[in-house]
Amino acid sequence: MSKKHHLSLALIQHPCSADRTDNIATSEAAIREAARQGAELILLQELHTGLYFCQQESTDNFDLAETIPGPSSEHFACLAAELNVVIVVSLFEHRGAGVYHNTTVVLDKQQGPVGQYRKMHIPNDPGFHEKYYFTPGDHTQGFEPIDTSVGRLGVLACWDQWFPEAARLMTLAGAELLLYPTAIGWDNCDDAAEQARQRDAWITVQRGHAIANSIPLAACNRIGFETDPSGQGHGIHFWGSSFVAGPQGEMLAQGPQDAADIILVKLNMTRTEQVRRVWPYLRDRRIDAYEDLLKRYRD
Repeated sequence: MSKKHHLSLALIQHPCSADRTDNIATSEAAIREAARQGAELILLQELHTGLYFCQQESTDNFDLAETIPGPSSEHFACLAAELNVVIVVSLFEHRGAGVYHNTTVVLDKQQGPVGQYRKMHIPNDPGFHEKYYFTPGDHTQGFEPIDTSVGRLGVLACWDQWFPEAARLMTLAGAELLLYPTAIGWDNCDDAAEQARQRDAWITVQRGHAIANSIPLAACNRIGFETDPSGQGHGIHFWGSSFVAGPQGEMLAQGPQDAADIILVKLNMTRTEQVRRVWPYLRDRRIDAYEDLLKRYRD
């Protein structure tokens, strides 16, 4: 467990454009302001250096990928060192010829990169053609937390949010905080009631992960409307709403749906231990009876 009793966490949500330099400058300005306000750990949204290119399948988009270390990781590593903070960044990684990942890198103050997580669950839905671009993370690396100067971080990404197994495995490996860089939004063809159900489901399932594991959780989502460059889809209206939940699922802070924001929260890192003494889910798990969870489906 971390020796820190309190941790100041900031989430940075903002719209993105096709101008990589402008996106990085926007993120950097918000990071500097968050650090000025006392943030020690700063989480950025998914694929924050550009537009969400996965709305279409195009070989040209592979040119957007970068190596790690590379331009983005090195830029934000220098910023983390300058500001003496931990920054969690999301990148389109070029690992090797024909092998690309949706990768989150953790940059720890003066230490630089201390770990990375390659997205394990890859969606393939209308407007979200991620299987075309991203190779899933290696099972050998799997759901392993990353040790930092501010604690052990369970870093996941977007579609991972919907899977209780991912949150549980991070928890069992000693994660003290779950972090989800995210890019999720509405199809504007859906009516208001359906849009509300989708957003509520997104929030509810993650609050459930926090509760079931007695662990704080943060999700950082982008905002703004981005068109489908192919013209075949209706575009995506990213719903923002970045939030932080406590270990009983309590909402500690939430950003707006349609505006850039810095969501700053001071977490009490001793509450997980306190909650688990009263709600001992980990103690009462029937690990002797869960073999069928390794099956795709029980016929």
